[in-house]
Amino acid sequence: MAPKVLVVLTSVDKIPGHDHPTGWYLPEFAHPWQILHDAGVEMTIASPKGGEAPLDPSSVKMFESDELSVNFHKNQQALWKNTERLAEIVPKAHEYDAIFYVGGHGPMFDLVNDPVSLSLIQTFASAKKPVSAVCHGPAVFVNATTPSGEPLIKNSTVTGFSNVEEKQVQLDHLMPFLLEDKLNEVSGNKFVSAEQPWGERVVVDKTHQLGGLLITGQNPASAGGVGKELLKALGV
Repeated sequence: MAPKVLVVLTSVDKIPGHDHPTGWYLPEFAHPWQILHDAGVEMTIASPKGGEAPLDPSSVKMFESDELSVNFHKNQQALWKNTERLAEIVPKAHEYDAIFYVGGHGPMFDLVNDPVSLSLIQTFASAKKPVSAVCHGPAVFVNATTPSGEPLIKNSTVTGFSNVEEKQVQLDHLMPFLLEDKLNEVSGNKFVSAEQPWGERVVVDKTHQLGGLLITGQNPASAGGVGKELLKALGV
């Protein structure tokens, strides 16, 4: 039986209160998808609203010289044009072996507080199944808790989009919070990042409260690394 991974995308296409287009970030889906797909992993793509999950147009432009992302964008549109609604996954969550959250600024506005998403994270973590995310995707862990109400990532080493990177893309003033600050606060000052902004940093730790694997990547450069660690965690 091939392992099954639930891949979650944002449903937010504009930064609330602004006309700034956003969504999920192309290489952060393309690279892990390719790694998992090539290894025979089955994937279901879901989003809070279902249907088309918005791709951040700036990521298409930014990665137009990344052949893998370009090919993915051209040939795999069916994956994000018709996503399952997250709520419909809940009754069959037990069928999946891991959950992965793609980044982009969108998750900072919907998945961070989405009750269905938070319940799914708790379900996966309680079953000691890997929970993983890249770039802004780790925002999904900010409010995630154990069944007893403890922060899921308390005392867990974690990474995500850094303050320096957020300021360099000049979107820090549009964010509800800075992800690095919030992850640091919730984990108990255990946020780590690459030595240089935009460098690859992937962290594998346990959700110390429940003992399952927590896999986080800092930025677009870390997306492939998250895919590889997820593959390893699935024993493929």
